[in-house]
Amino acid sequence: MKIRILVTGGAGFIGSGIAAKLAQNPDNFVVIVDNLHTGALSKIPKSNFGNIKFIKADVNDFRDISSIFNSYRFDFVFHFAALVGVKRTLTYPVMVLNDITGIKNVLNLSKNTGVKRIYFSSSSEVYGEPVEFPQNEHTTPLNSRLPYAIVKNIGEAYLRAYKQEFDLDFTIFRFFNTYGPKQSKDFVMSKFLYAALHNKDITIYGDGSQTRTFCYIEDNVDACLSAFYNSQMINDVVNIGTDDEITILDLAAKVIEVTNSSSKIVHVPALKEGDMTRRCPDISKMKKLLNRPLTNLEDGIRHLIDSKHLIEN
Repeated sequence: MKIRILVTGGAGFIGSGIAAKLAQNPDNFVVIVDNLHTGALSKIPKSNFGNIKFIKADVNDFRDISSIFNSYRFDFVFHFAALVGVKRTLTYPVMVLNDITGIKNVLNLSKNTGVKRIYFSSSSEVYGEPVEFPQNEHTTPLNSRLPYAIVKNIGEAYLRAYKQEFDLDFTIFRFFNTYGPKQSKDFVMSKFLYAALHNKDITIYGDGSQTRTFCYIEDNVDACLSAFYNSQMINDVVNIGTDDEITILDLAAKVIEVTNSSSKIVHVPALKEGDMTRRCPDISKMKKLLNRPLTNLEDGIRHLIDSKHLIEN
């Protein structure tokens, strides 16, 4: 009998990568659920084994999602559905907070239909303005006040509560900046690369001294699925990213260099909120999961340039 796996948000960037890799195993049957608000049909993977099913539905609507759970009786759930993007989540805070309903729907339906474990996409945003480097899963305070981060923090709290009361297992992935083919162009790496390839100005908020780390999509997906297939990080949290920290200004310069672009770097006023000064995770757990070297930044950018699906609208 096939292992039945639900991937919510499976028409999104990371969710579609997870679904595609899961479907490479003919023993898995993967159901992708997405409302296509920020996802896209073009990102839904194809399968040589006929073991992918896409259903347009909204996890925040109990009627939509309950019939799917009751029909398929999933063994595992990857709950990756969420409103994403810094500017989008700052512009539509109520829509972000509505995702709490989806978290509760998925958890209640999971505990009532025999799901063995939930894998949850949390975010580096839960750390807020950093107070410790590198940011460790269990020692760094979670202090962000932004709606997106609050929802992720609440999601983590719900998972722990459902484990305590209903013995529903979980794994929490805290994603740091991830990039790769099919990422929409309103994220920093794809935005910079799109501009550079078209010799357009690259816009930076503030002086560009804020730092980030950038994880190539294959490293992200392989680490997450290592946890899944090897039953590791059960009822635990793991940072998913790299520890190669770079300023946004240096990233723009690197993209211009690799693409041999004539783009100019243009500074605009800093964002009022949401643009933290530093991000750098402790990835000790991720390295154990991946058990291979991570993709370095320049190689990742070249992989992205060579991709047939460079950047999605």
